[in-house]
Amino acid sequence: MNNIKIIFFDIDGTLIDMNKKQISAKMLETLIRLREKNIKICLATGRTPVSLPHFEGVEFDAYLTFNGSYCYNAEQVIFSNPIPTQDVKTIIRNAASINRPVSLATKNRLAANGKDEDLEEYYSFAKLEVEIADDFEQVVYDEIYQIMLGCREKDYPQLLKNVHNARITAWWDRAADVIPSGSGKGTGIEKVLACYHINKSEAMAFGDGNNDMEMLQAVGLGVAMSNASEELKKTADDICGHVADDGIYHYCVACGLM
Repeated sequence: MNNIKIIFFDIDGTLIDMNKKQISAKMLETLIRLREKNIKICLATGRTPVSLPHFEGVEFDAYLTFNGSYCYNAEQVIFSNPIPTQDVKTIIRNAASINRPVSLATKNRLAANGKDEDLEEYYSFAKLEVEIADDFEQVVYDEIYQIMLGCREKDYPQLLKNVHNARITAWWDRAADVIPSGSGKGTGIEKVLACYHINKSEAMAFGDGNNDMEMLQAVGLGVAMSNASEELKKTADDICGHVADDGIYHYCVACGLM
């Protein structure tokens, strides 16, 4: 694996154990040592820029947020693809028809028109609280990169009724992220690889949720956590240990990456 130049990491369930809700010392060591080996490290997450965690002593080379809809590094925005305003309005109406509040995500803020148990717990994974926005009706007209709401898979058809340029991705069975049709972690990775002039064969990724499928397929070596969904494991090129057991650390050591 001497040819690996860049690694993409999902956050929740991959870098961070969702039960402990914090990164382990071994995982911090992994990120630092990989960068010392001149391997670029990138976050690829459904989270917003404002809800990204800060890891002491770690600086990421690039960030793929909103499941790849908004990608950037310290110097530039690499890819920006908001949901069309008309689709945003339609999704809000569709969510209301099944009595679900939504949270709209711009690159700078989260704005909700209500909250329920599922949405509140979904926020809690990023250590955030749902804030109902007084100016929600105005936020609709901002650049919306992702819409988050509590729901079940059976609700997906209703949520996307008469929606033309958005789709659903999910990593938790009680909530979903609505993203632009032309986005996804796979698309985000393609944009980042092009930005750094790195070939797909020189890239790898770690993930655990179904929203990581495209990510694992967009790199030369896609690795699923042992705690990943069964669907993702079938997509992956390889499987590493459980997030609670520092699976990524032991995998990188075994592969000679550090």
